[in-house]
Amino acid sequence: MSTRTTTEVTHYHVQKQRRAAFLEQWRDNHRTVVALEDVTMHPTERRSRIGVYAGADGDRPTRTMDALAHEFDPGTATTVHRHSWDAMVFVVAGRGWTEIDGRRIDWGPGDSLHLPAWSWHRSGNDGDVTARYLTFSSQPMLETMGMAVLEDAGDTPVAELPPRPPFSPGRDGADPYAARLRRLAREQEARRSGRLHTSWDELELRNTPRGTRTTFLLDRAIGYQASGITMAMFEIGPARGQSMHRHPGEAWLYVVEGSGESYLGTEPEGGERHPWKKGDIIVVDHFLWHQHFNTDPEKTAKVVRIHMFDSLLETMRVLADPLVLFEEPPEHIRDAQAGDPTTIQWPALDRPTWP
Repeated sequence: MSTRTTTEVTHYHVQKQRRAAFLEQWRDNHRTVVALEDVTMHPTERRSRIGVYAGADGDRPTRTMDALAHEFDPGTATTVHRHSWDAMVFVVAGRGWTEIDGRRIDWGPGDSLHLPAWSWHRSGNDGDVTARYLTFSSQPMLETMGMAVLEDAGDTPVAELPPRPPFSPGRDGADPYAARLRRLAREQEARRSGRLHTSWDELELRNTPRGTRTTFLLDRAIGYQASGITMAMFEIGPARGQSMHRHPGEAWLYVVEGSGESYLGTEPEGGERHPWKKGDIIVVDHFLWHQHFNTDPEKTAKVVRIHMFDSLLETMRVLADPLVLFEEPPEHIRDAQAGDPTTIQWPALDRPTWP
């Protein structure tokens, strides 16, 4: 007995309608700046409060990364859970700790952590003030591939929980299967031995040709083994700006300190300027020209930049080659926009304060 699978309309019409609906949803929910006051904190069963800057659980769906805020009251600890995606943490306020597969890491304002995929983790606050951190994860991307899995184990001791998914070791052989086993085993060994924590006290910001001083927070260049998300921080001098550029893929910028505005447009001129302040997130949409300005005449502005450079953007570069996917003006225009960062009297790098 044969069966037939069909639809009421043609394949052409089904795909056309689906693509149009996808773009309509994306555009209806897109935000250029998500203000701190727009993020409502909700109590959860994990004994924490969570608010959504960007993500489907906060009516701001995305397709690559999400951004959440988490708060922990003094004397509390969350339940332990794990998920199939990586998450990056940036601490905003308070002092606390996070256990990753049973390893405790103490943190304070300005610290960064990597929560690897499938690692059991929980966080707590032994201090006397509320602790707050942000997480940026690749959950939406894994969800599009049907691979987003979340497992909550309550208060079960980590020693009683299953380890991360096993993998087969490499084996001898010249055939493609043996080569794949070796390659993937090496990758998993590297990912499971990566760095997990960057202390604010370790940071060293360096001047760049784009008029700012910057440092990595979480990146393979400093020993992290994440699945694509990278975090860096840049500082803009008083009444100065970063030079203009554009690239595919979203870039998210969390304002750690200061206030300013960002130019975004499809062309280097004629776009709009969007104001921002401490606690906001700036969303730079795909392939828009953008430039960030510090509007304070006396204080610097510090911004954490997050994007999926090591996965999404690298893949797009290969697929679009030989097109140039990172563009900035010629050097003489770039230098005129940015100015000389060596002429700025940079302040001491003190830990962030909240609020």
